[in-house]
Amino acid sequence: MPELPEVEVVRRGLERHVAGRTIRSAEVLHPRAVRRHLSGPDDFAARLAGRTVDVPRRRGKYLWLPLIGPGSAPEDAGEALLAHLGMSGQLLVGDPDRAPDKHLRVRIVFDDDGHDLRFVDQRTFGHLMLTGLVPDAFAPPPERAKAAPVPEPIAHIAADPLEDAFDDEAFYRALHRRRTGVKRALLDQSLISGVGNIYADEALWRARLHWARPTETLTRAEVRRLLEAAREVMAAALAVGGTSFDSLYVNVNGESGYFDRSLDVYGRRDEPCRRCGSPIRRDAFMNRSSYSCPKCQPRPRRARY
Repeated sequence: MPELPEVEVVRRGLERHVAGRTIRSAEVLHPRAVRRHLSGPDDFAARLAGRTVDVPRRRGKYLWLPLIGPGSAPEDAGEALLAHLGMSGQLLVGDPDRAPDKHLRVRIVFDDDGHDLRFVDQRTFGHLMLTGLVPDAFAPPPERAKAAPVPEPIAHIAADPLEDAFDDEAFYRALHRRRTGVKRALLDQSLISGVGNIYADEALWRARLHWARPTETLTRAEVRRLLEAAREVMAAALAVGGTSFDSLYVNVNGESGYFDRSLDVYGRRDEPCRRCGSPIRRDAFMNRSSYSCPKCQPRPRRARY
């Protein structure tokens, strides 16, 4: 599943190609793609027509296109087109006359006759929906009134570490209350959003922390180091278009990212650690895998799985 950097790459592409444009029409070719829009495909398409797309936004692995009604100002926008890419979803822009992909689910056409926007999803785990916007409860209290609203279905999802709304001290306190393994905490979207299996392993390696380290034992300095590592690795991934182990993970132009060539631990079982040369270890974790260096990231005496 795409993580924060991959979704941010898509968001930036949408900002370049669709922000400020007005939708002429939308066509739903597969109802499963809008299954969470409870009013159905026809209502979904009808409500998009005539709306202008504001600057796309993202939180964690979700992105959305704020919509401005005909004749209304941006500050009046109270609805958005929310997208979750799932395992294989792609938001692609291109020549409106190009041949349709066999997994095309939704097509959006703009009134300037320029590039259209298509939602392609081979495995159909992703979805689009129209939803209202609500105040951002994770914005710091002094700035909450001015913070951009978020889609109602994801209002419970915490800010991600690249957002101004993210509070490092609040995250430290939440870790101590949660009393779990640190990797489980990194994957908990109610604590921190956007970090998935790949970047959790990479951040933990950079911070020299074992994935099963109990969160209540982490010091402020260690949490600060972990957050710095997460930000660094995701910024590095963003710079090269994200990580693409699968040809389905692409930007809006259909291009893959290259960060998989720079991964330090994830997917490198038995290969030498780039710091110390020890063979990288793979452990089973939550029906997935955790990769770590047994020397740089020693297993704690008391582990939480």
